[in-house]
Amino acid sequence: MNTRILLVVFLILVFGGKQKAIAQFGFSQEIGVITGPVVFYSDFGQRNNFETNTKNVGFGVGLVHYLNFSYRADCNCYTSDTYFNDHFKVRNELNYHKTNFEHYGEWVRPEKTSLMAKQLRAMSGSTTVIELGSQLEYFPFSIRDFAAGGYKIAPFVSFGVHWVNFDPEVTSSRGKLNSPYSTPLKYMNAFQQDPGSTWAVLGSVGIRYKLNSSSDLMLDSRWIYYFSDYMDGLNPSLENNGTRPVPENKANDWVYWLNLGYIFYLN
Repeated sequence: MNTRILLVVFLILVFGGKQKAIAQFGFSQEIGVITGPVVFYSDFGQRNNFETNTKNVGFGVGLVHYLNFSYRADCNCYTSDTYFNDHFKVRNELNYHKTNFEHYGEWVRPEKTSLMAKQLRAMSGSTTVIELGSQLEYFPFSIRDFAAGGYKIAPFVSFGVHWVNFDPEVTSSRGKLNSPYSTPLKYMNAFQQDPGSTWAVLGSVGIRYKLNSSSDLMLDSRWIYYFSDYMDGLNPSLENNGTRPVPENKANDWVYWLNLGYIFYLN
């Protein structure tokens, strides 16, 4: 599924049933954009290595849509005063991020002259990721009081699920992959160059800052765990058929995304 189709699906979900949903359930809506750096923890580089974590960094953007249960758009009035209405929102998202990869760390230092070191230094890759999904956000302080200007900052935490489409690419300057000259043993037949899809779970902590009665700034710090180890195009193994991971390949790929957003209240 390409980006245009996902965008159309997102817009239909958000706006297609807007009037009917508002009439039936009496909530209000918010829309916004988010953007910021994405730190991609993958099979490129060395685990817990500072250079790996600071250089295998991409950039992401997203469209967000909120269901706000504290206010009724159909009557321009507050909803019933329940804990859920005053402390929870649902966030729907369509996100895009891309990261370029190289190997960093101990095994590719200039003084390393082994064949494996040369092979690792010659490898590079990238992945393009599109995510569509929802989160449930919890605000410990009153959403109504924040909207009314009772305080300027509103912290939140969230948890959600995304459907993910990814398109990885891995190359070597030493030539075609899966040859003994270009490819370390643990990466032999452990590549995926075709697009794929998977699911992800995510959690985040963040804050909103009240700009005015109709808009907020948002800072969101999130972790996304993918149910695939091929997000970066690699899944290193000790066997040529790729069924037994190497000891250092302990987890699937995941990212840390720090994003800044602008949120506008529609109603």
